[in-house]
Amino acid sequence: MITDSFGAHGRAAPLVIAIDGPAASGKGTLAKRLALHYGLPHLDTGLLYRAVALTLIDEGSDLDDTGAAARAASALSAERLSDPRLRERAMGEAASRVSSVPEVRAALLSWQRRFAENAEGAVLDGRDIGTVVCPQARVKLFIIAAPEERARRRHRELLGRGEETTLAAILADIRARDARDSSRAAAPLKAAEDAVVLDTTELDAEAAFAEAVSIVERLKAA
Repeated sequence: MITDSFGAHGRAAPLVIAIDGPAASGKGTLAKRLALHYGLPHLDTGLLYRAVALTLIDEGSDLDDTGAAARAASALSAERLSDPRLRERAMGEAASRVSSVPEVRAALLSWQRRFAENAEGAVLDGRDIGTVVCPQARVKLFIIAAPEERARRRHRELLGRGEETTLAAILADIRARDARDSSRAAAPLKAAEDAVVLDTTELDAEAAFAEAVSIVERLKAA
């Protein structure tokens, strides 16, 4: 674990902020705001898995075809991440399925690590950033919230996009994704031993951001 705030030549070491947590916990919103606050690039690593799933769907391949998924991950281009379809609800479920394929995770690991090697640092959010992708990150946050609250947040978000759905269906999806992400053999969802857990169940966006900044500043100074 990196504890020194300065590099070998006395310059500030890159600030890598690793943010993990289950779906709809608020980690993506926090990651974007922290990246803006600290002037760092941000990567929503979930988009990589969504892009792999979308590639399989577009080419007519089965989401459970591990060979096709691995090939799609290896050939993934940055341009694919701008496809608006990646934000659709169905893509979250599809991404959860392909993310359980070890070959897919291996293919995308180098992509994520290259992103984190930015000279000033970077903010990455996902499921295994602090445990696998960036285990040496200076700051690790694990964002949680009660499943019911996460379902309410996602429900509001989807309704705002004009997507028809029900709160019960979203809660069921979230519980299923939690179970799959936490039990998969390859890089399961869990907090790194040195991560700070932030529960956003009772926090609005501003309060969660303020608490996150406080944690980052404390860890930076450690």
